[in-house]
Amino acid sequence: MAEYKLITTEGRAKRGEFKTVHGTIQTPVFMNVGTIAAIKGAVSTVDLHEIGTQVELSNTYHLHVRPGDKVVKQLGGLHEFMNWDRPILTDSGGFQVFSLAKLRKIKEEGVYFNSHIDGHKIFMGPEQSMQIQSNLASTIAMAFDECPSSVADRDYVQKSVARTTRWLKRCKDEMARLNSLPDTINKNQLLFGINQGAVYEDIRIEHAQAIAEMDLDGYAVGGLAVGESHEEMYRILDEVVPHLPQNKPTYLMGVGTPANILEGVERGIDFFDCVYPSRNGRHGHVYTNHGKMNLFNAKYETDTAPIEEGCGCPCCQNYSRAYVRHLLKAKEMLGMRLCVLHNLYYYNHLMTDIRAAIEEGRYAGFKEEALYQMKTYDKQ
Repeated sequence: MAEYKLITTEGRAKRGEFKTVHGTIQTPVFMNVGTIAAIKGAVSTVDLHEIGTQVELSNTYHLHVRPGDKVVKQLGGLHEFMNWDRPILTDSGGFQVFSLAKLRKIKEEGVYFNSHIDGHKIFMGPEQSMQIQSNLASTIAMAFDECPSSVADRDYVQKSVARTTRWLKRCKDEMARLNSLPDTINKNQLLFGINQGAVYEDIRIEHAQAIAEMDLDGYAVGGLAVGESHEEMYRILDEVVPHLPQNKPTYLMGVGTPANILEGVERGIDFFDCVYPSRNGRHGHVYTNHGKMNLFNAKYETDTAPIEEGCGCPCCQNYSRAYVRHLLKAKEMLGMRLCVLHNLYYYNHLMTDIRAAIEEGRYAGFKEEALYQMKTYDKQ
């Protein structure tokens, strides 16, 4: 079912289209993160339509723990459960294995760890991750991997990556089996493999070449934005992305700031996701074309302008900086909601502008100007 069409390129930047069973994704795209099948900040799927969201991202581990993937399957899958009719990507639970490091034991068969909610023992391996994601019936499932720390030693990283490759083969086999079962909700579920290797280019390149041969539906670069510098991340992308298939979507996991996205697109990335727009929005930090603003700043107390002039989001169309600041100061939930809506709208429409710039062959200039403008508030 999946079909990735490369519309045009500028340097390594790609403008593509990815057809899925739940609709066509225009790339580059920013996926809006709804970890537990909801965007934090009281934002609904009805809102997501209004702010131009193409893909929603949910988390396999969290939904397995609560309400339980079998419950979601019983209710018709994630799309039915959360009333969303566009693509959904589920991450595999691999990152939780990394972030809940104190609680886990990694073996060849998979990972044993304790629930962060009530401490009960959970086992997750490639087959379990695929089964949970099949129950959730997302559009795109991510392969189960280990995300080694950016400071892990070379020997550990090498062994970890070799195991991730073995796990990927098991994921692919299990997904093929699940997609063939009569009671599977989404029999066209897609699988993306994940490139790992910490900051060692040679390990990453070798891994990219190995997984490229598996002919998956898409490929992700994982294990970045976990402690290494931005420069290091860009260097790794420069080295690795050319070894991933250009005729498949490429996804940079967990990244990032608007500047990171502009740099990632230039290096051939199609898919991005990050909690920044929602997390920062909940704390009154809002993104604009001129950089990030902190609405708690006293200078906005009587400012009647919208967060950003010309912005089409529900917040900027209706409310002033002064009013939103008042809501935030008063700890009124509406303040948080309006900031999250603005930030997600900003990210979604930054991607629209990026796609237009690549199509029109002016991305290099667009990126340079956008990065320059984003520093405006820093200079004041």
